[in-house]
Amino acid sequence: MLDIKLLQNNFDEISKKLKKKKVPEETLNELKEISIELKKERKKLEFLQAEQNNNSKMFKIYIKEKKNLDKHKIELLKNKEKIAELNGKVRELEEKLSKIANIVPNIPLESVPYGEDESENIELSLILAPPLFNFTPKEHWEIDNGWLDFKRGVKLAKSRFTVLKHDGAKLSRALINYMLDFNTKYGFSEVCVPFLANRETLRGTGQLPKFENDLFKIEDEDLFLIPTAEVPVTNLFQNEIIDQNELPIKITCYSECFRKEAGSAGRDTRGLIRQHQFSKVELVSIAKPEESEEIFNLMVNCASDLLTSLGLAHRKVMLCGGDLGFSAAKTVDLEVWLPGQNRYREISSISNTLDFQARRAKIRYKDGKKNRLVHTLNGSSLAIGRTIVAIMENFQCKDGTIKIPEILKDYM
Repeated sequence: MLDIKLLQNNFDEISKKLKKKKVPEETLNELKEISIELKKERKKLEFLQAEQNNNSKMFKIYIKEKKNLDKHKIELLKNKEKIAELNGKVRELEEKLSKIANIVPNIPLESVPYGEDESENIELSLILAPPLFNFTPKEHWEIDNGWLDFKRGVKLAKSRFTVLKHDGAKLSRALINYMLDFNTKYGFSEVCVPFLANRETLRGTGQLPKFENDLFKIEDEDLFLIPTAEVPVTNLFQNEIIDQNELPIKITCYSECFRKEAGSAGRDTRGLIRQHQFSKVELVSIAKPEESEEIFNLMVNCASDLLTSLGLAHRKVMLCGGDLGFSAAKTVDLEVWLPGQNRYREISSISNTLDFQARRAKIRYKDGKKNRLVHTLNGSSLAIGRTIVAIMENFQCKDGTIKIPEILKDYM
């Protein structure tokens, strides 16, 4: 959630930064108008409260001096009514401001480039060379090796659900175990969390209220299937004050993820790229503000080194403002090379949300006598389905068999 005071004190500067994320002009103007009105009404309220305190002191003095109190009583009563009215108005304006602030995204960092969409993201580096083939490589859904059963996935649920079979199912389990082990060696501790989250938890990480249409809700329960493990893992510390000696906290977690993919009609309808349910291993960090950039780089390197260990060519890409997620102040995507598609595709996304989520979820740490908001960071390490796609396409043989990366052989 935006720091309302920061917005009120530096409106022009903050609104300029928010335009990087394509926040509509009318939303920014509405925020400004409500902020100005709220400031004005608060001043009036503070003046009347000070006047009332002063009148109350005088009232006690007049009692001692045995003066006539009728006029003074009328004055106090009138003032009390005005204060009650102004209090109501201030509360109403605060609620309005909070409601709008809840759907306004995080402020992007200065280092985030301007841009309309993913076509204006900036390539930072290339890691490993794509493989060469002496035949035309197929897309993963064209490889007929019995791993992917799309028809039965539809029969059991609906489109964009898939059944993994035989070595495909084993590879999925191997990747989950390997990634968790890899991340643990990188200094992340493992947790296992519920795959359901309540409304407050989803509000804490920014999925609610804005993105409710993309979530699967449980009927007659105020619970939702999680879209990513970032939600429950970050909210483990919801409404807590952490001892500063415990920071940074680095966590890895496997979960199933569930997304309606609202608004993605027609995109990646074939194969495993965009599913309603998918497995993922997540990285989450809770850090002091002065540590978060260092932790961010560590998380990017962790996910990149994981891809390198699997022998998968990939690149690091800095997202422009127009492609940046709601809660993110900065994001680096890792895009893996898919020879069947002859292009790089996102497989991991590492974001620093600064104190945006911490403000919503009330996650703080004790800095001496003062409580300060932490910075929260999250990232995929990696999406399991997309990693299976990458292995199938990069390690395919002419006869339709798939070589397994050397590092996974013990896990298979």
